[in-house]
Amino acid sequence: MTTTSQPALLKGQGLPDYAAITPEQVGLHIPALLEDLEGDFAALEADLRKRLEAHEALSWTAVMPPLQRIGEKLRWSWGVITHLNAVCNSTELREAHAAQQPEVVRFSNRLGQSAVLHQALEQLRHEPSQPLDAAQRRIIDAELLSMKQRGVGLKGDAQTAFNSASEKLAELSTKYSNNVLDATQGWSLVLTDPAQVAGLPDRALDTLAAAARDAGDRHQDGQEASGEKGPWRLGLDMPRYIPFLTHADNRDLRETVYRAHVGRASSGDLDNSSLIESILSLRAEQAKSLGYAHWADLSLASKMASDVNAVEALLEELRAAAKPTAEAEIDALRACARRHHASEANDLQPWDVTYWAEKLRQEQFDLNQEALRPWFPLPQVLDGLFALCGRLFGIQITAADGEAPIWHPDVRFFRVSDRDGSPLAAFYLDPYSRPATKRGGAWMDECLNRSRDANGEMTLPVAYLICNQTPPTDDTPSLMSFEEVETLFHEFGHGLQHMLTTVDYPQAAGINNVEWDAVELPSQFMENWCLDRSTLMGMARHWQTGEPLPESDFRKLQQARTFMAGCATLRQVHFALTDLRLHSQWSEALGITPDELRRELAPATTVIAPIPEDRFLCAFGHIFAGGYSAGYYSYKWAEVLSADAFAAFEEQGLDQEDQVQATGQRFRDTVLSMGGSQSPAQVYEAFRGRQATTDALIRHSGLVTAAA
Repeated sequence: MTTTSQPALLKGQGLPDYAAITPEQVGLHIPALLEDLEGDFAALEADLRKRLEAHEALSWTAVMPPLQRIGEKLRWSWGVITHLNAVCNSTELREAHAAQQPEVVRFSNRLGQSAVLHQALEQLRHEPSQPLDAAQRRIIDAELLSMKQRGVGLKGDAQTAFNSASEKLAELSTKYSNNVLDATQGWSLVLTDPAQVAGLPDRALDTLAAAARDAGDRHQDGQEASGEKGPWRLGLDMPRYIPFLTHADNRDLRETVYRAHVGRASSGDLDNSSLIESILSLRAEQAKSLGYAHWADLSLASKMASDVNAVEALLEELRAAAKPTAEAEIDALRACARRHHASEANDLQPWDVTYWAEKLRQEQFDLNQEALRPWFPLPQVLDGLFALCGRLFGIQITAADGEAPIWHPDVRFFRVSDRDGSPLAAFYLDPYSRPATKRGGAWMDECLNRSRDANGEMTLPVAYLICNQTPPTDDTPSLMSFEEVETLFHEFGHGLQHMLTTVDYPQAAGINNVEWDAVELPSQFMENWCLDRSTLMGMARHWQTGEPLPESDFRKLQQARTFMAGCATLRQVHFALTDLRLHSQWSEALGITPDELRRELAPATTVIAPIPEDRFLCAFGHIFAGGYSAGYYSYKWAEVLSADAFAAFEEQGLDQEDQVQATGQRFRDTVLSMGGSQSPAQVYEAFRGRQATTDALIRHSGLVTAAA
């Protein structure tokens, strides 16, 4: 097939023409694509079968590039649909996606269960016609493990049942995700009394008023909604939910919005409870059919952690260090409430924690997070981020708006070049929250992967960087909270690993073939630089006056780094342990629901027990609609690596510019460059000269005393 006259959805290379890709085209063109790819794969199988029957030694070139080309055509087209489904969601696109997903899963299973391909890979791995390099061997090993986990060893009815379960799991995960999105955007509350929004900063009021205007709400005098006069429309998306929970003096309304948030997708037509049990049961069945004890064993077979015991040991080490600190932190919040003569001092509830934490933060550090927003307008934060990347990695990032197709007017496009100006990569940035059409959270995804074709022509990587930060208003740019700054740096770390790879095999370029519990290393590493003096003070300037962030505020941010770190660590341990136990111990035969299993873990992993209405699992998209099943621990596992990596710069001295740049270049040449061509342990040791320890993470988190 040529690409010159192809429909936009079947272009298969280069940047997609997003505006030309419609829901109608999904139903029209994906079946034709799958039919063509089926023909291509059948031809590859026939060629491999002929070679195997002739006892011909196989080469890398005969097997892997043609297989990769087939996979890439599907990844490109289906990836665009999946991307648009996340950032421009509509009923029509959802339905088109759902209608084609079973056939996409079937074709994926077809590739993963090809006996001929499996035999060819086994022969190529052990008896190649030409020696394989280390990256090639690792890629083939990963492909063989993937095929095992996709059921290549199953026969007859067992394979049919496995395939049916795979299709069902894909369908359930999509429905789960849609339910969360619908439940989030389906709840809102119009506030008309200024007393209901007392305590909210102007920025938060403007955001709620903008939501009211979008919904057509008007003030009682007929005027359009305004931050000063209202009405204000409260919602469950993060730019509205977090500021309200943090600043609203009205405790009853904090309780109302909190209960709505933790109860999302847990009732009515959007109830995910039964989907959770079905997903867990199907995963357990699949794992057992493949010879694993449970889904956690299957998941960990392709990760750095050796087994469930190794993960539990890490989580217990962190839990033991965090629990006493977290208990002391909650006691401090109660004492703060008592000093303010608040009724909740003796009955602190979950909807009080964020509010009183902000009050205590202001008392201890005289630090008002909302008041810092004017110093972090998005354009300046981007300048600071790009300057840091130039400092550490020697790259140049330039705006290229208008040079690439986009899917929404918010979206920006940038190019990345090396020191000498040679092009390295590009990326899209979609920064703002759009609750009606855009999935919550933040993520990096692949638009194009680095690869080199048979003629030596290079495709440079292109990344999607998606955030959900506070959008601009009519007269104000997007003023970021410090947490939003950290989120942007985090996702850009993922983007750097994708964009700065030097691996030419797309199967191991960037984040590909990187074990899941190591993939958060670059992202969490970048977060550390948000509190580096040179980085922070270089970008924090008042959007109106240009004044730099006061030195006193910089010191307060640094001092507040470990504020409530015990609770934050314990929260992550609670989520990670719940995920692990659900995928290693839960079954219907256990006689308890997944929610009840979670609650059994709560006494050891929480300080304030979840309220009865807290149905967090119903919106835990990471493990039920993302790639983190039996892998949520990866955040903490990788945080050990990232803290230890940042410590390498601290040991040299963050003000020693030559050493910082040299260490940054070494990080680029290893962690960011080598992708999945070597094991994460080998890559990390090449950077650090040794394996990581938990020492730096516990020190950075302020848990040293508790851990001692």
